[in-house]
Amino acid sequence: MPAHIPRTGETAPDFELPNQFGEPVRLSKLRGRITVVVFYPFAFSGVCTGELCELRDNLDAFTAKDAHVLAVSVDAKYALRAYAQSEGYDFDLLSDFWPHGDVARSYGVFNETRGMAERGTFIIDDGGIVRYSVVNPVGEARSLAEYRKALDELA
Repeated sequence: MPAHIPRTGETAPDFELPNQFGEPVRLSKLRGRITVVVFYPFAFSGVCTGELCELRDNLDAFTAKDAHVLAVSVDAKYALRAYAQSEGYDFDLLSDFWPHGDVARSYGVFNETRGMAERGTFIIDDGGIVRYSVVNPVGEARSLAEYRKALDELA
């Protein structure tokens, strides 16, 4: 049976993961602002780097809506710190390393066969409710225009 992917109108599963600096980030502590949770397979991979660089280069589109970006992968925090430094990411990269993929599983986007997160995106409103969700195939990058449209609809 496939895992449940939170749908629009459902409460987002809460979680706490370390960011690239080892600091704990809890989703429920971000209530009061929009949160964009972006699951991606692996740091330093081609499509993932392209997607996250696009977020980096357009971060003002998110901050203008008071939206906090959380990028989540199964990589260790040490790899994520090197990745953030290498690419100049100014948003949280969260490590779903251990228990391996546990948060991705709770969002229904963990690929058990490949041991990685699928490309799931969840935009969560200031009350913790999912307002947008999409899961893209592994090799297919997400659309920045879709993020913008979903954020505009929340405004």
